[in-house]
Amino acid sequence: MHVHFLDPYHDGRSLIHHLDARVKLVLAIAYILTMSLTPAGAWPVYLLLMAILLAVEVLSEESIAFYQNRALLAVPFVLAAFPVIFTLPGPELVAFSIGSWQFQVSMPGLERFVSILIKSWASVQMAVVLTTTTPFPDLLMAMRALRLPRLLVGVIGLMWRYLFVLVDEAMRLNRARASRSGEAAGAGGKSGGTFAWRARVTGGMVGNLFVRSFDRSDRIYVSMLSRGYDGEVRSLPQPAAPRWAWLVLAGGLLVLGLITAIALLGWT
Repeated sequence: MHVHFLDPYHDGRSLIHHLDARVKLVLAIAYILTMSLTPAGAWPVYLLLMAILLAVEVLSEESIAFYQNRALLAVPFVLAAFPVIFTLPGPELVAFSIGSWQFQVSMPGLERFVSILIKSWASVQMAVVLTTTTPFPDLLMAMRALRLPRLLVGVIGLMWRYLFVLVDEAMRLNRARASRSGEAAGAGGKSGGTFAWRARVTGGMVGNLFVRSFDRSDRIYVSMLSRGYDGEVRSLPQPAAPRWAWLVLAGGLLVLGLITAIALLGWT
């Protein structure tokens, strides 16, 4: 049984789909870097970068809501920056207390937190656009073409390939557990036992999955070595990118470079 729902790539015929993977990877990294370098509170620059992101999403011919939902992945990580609202010094906006704790919301802190939220949200969306419109093997070839460390590319490729194997193994364990669990008759009937029993069973399944994965990874690595694996997966040479793709790359880097210069000079 193969798990296909993990693959984020959506087949399409849009301009973004047909763009060379090397160009898309460089532009995506440049966009994320530009967003990261933009100082906090540079709202016009954020608006311009978000407009560029929206244009790319429209050109990809995917639903905007799809990208918005996928970008929610960044929310739990952004919450780690929530304390800056109360810790950065500056003009006080709101003050309140919870028991013996006193909290003061400062304007610089709120501005910093909102800026982090926008940066994370936009960066994740651009990464989702990249993975949605580019097959993963093409991304790996693009990484090799950009001279990323061979070991890093190899680890990413193997991780992606055997993530599906790991999920297959987890589904087998879950199916075996379900086949051995009775279900009470009648409305509201539940299978299994108490919460503690379910937690113990889940912990056993996780441990079993770890042991199986470790054993399988060792067997896979030995079999790869026996077939001549030396840390790099060979592939056919990449075809030359069309001239229009390089023009897109040059234009995109120029625009992002100008935006970065304006942001750093205007808000520092």
